[in-house]
Amino acid sequence: MTTPPDTDQPFVTLHTAVVLLGALFAGFVAGGLSHLGGAPPAPAVLAGLAAAGGAVPVLRTLIR
Repeated sequence: MTTPPDTDQPFVTLHTAVVLLGALFAGFVAGGLSHLGGAPPAPAVLAGLAAAGGAVPVLRTLIR
């Protein structure tokens, strides 16, 4: 029986992981600050999701 070569690529690259973790952090911060500022939970979650979505392309271009 033969073994597969050791050229398996990682499921998520380091660049992708850093960008997504940074976006997740930005979303948590934006949502948390919105909630602490008096927004109800649902709009605070939407603010966090919008911040995370907006942070992905920015972080992707900044982290190269």
